[in-house]
Amino acid sequence: MSAVTDLAAPAARLKKPSWKDPRLLIGILLVLVSVASVTALLGNADKTVEMFAARDDISLGQKITSDEFSIVNVSLGEVEHTYLSAETGIPENAVATTFIRKGELIPGASLGTADALDRKPVALTIDSALPEGAGAGARVDVWVAMPDGRNGFSPPERLLESAEISQLTETGPALGSAQIEQLHVLVTDEKMPGLLNALSNGARINVVLNPGSGS
Repeated sequence: MSAVTDLAAPAARLKKPSWKDPRLLIGILLVLVSVASVTALLGNADKTVEMFAARDDISLGQKITSDEFSIVNVSLGEVEHTYLSAETGIPENAVATTFIRKGELIPGASLGTADALDRKPVALTIDSALPEGAGAGARVDVWVAMPDGRNGFSPPERLLESAEISQLTETGPALGSAQIEQLHVLVTDEKMPGLLNALSNGARINVVLNPGSGS
């Protein structure tokens, strides 16, 4: 009799969902959060910012003003903060602490003050052809041959290894001489006396490209 009574009992009716049901509210909230997250992700993927880019090559130690830069719109994502943006602006009295090539974005670490420079440019006049590939930013070894006191020169010695070229200019020809090129190499205070001594005593100077060195 008990089994028959159970079968005859009416089934419990499902209740109609109510706006006051916490489970419904939580479900709606999760959907809204998901939509907002996807929208934000897609928005950041397309986000571009105005960044500074070099109009021309910038040499180490060169004073930086807005004239050296153009503004480009780029999307850099997580590394955006490592470059100089138009919104951030240019630090006052800033100089380049490394060589920056034309068209490159400006890493924040490439700017500093003149006092922070640990290398200084020294002009070398070269009356022989520079090696192919020698240009601003390239590395060269500087060899000097001192006068031997007998109208000749002593065997050359390498005075600077892997010196960075900061600037390259042509200064000749003059008075019928061959084309003369002048390059500026960056020299540490430690190496400066030796180089200045060679220059002031009429040493013969040659440079050799050192492409295998990175510093």
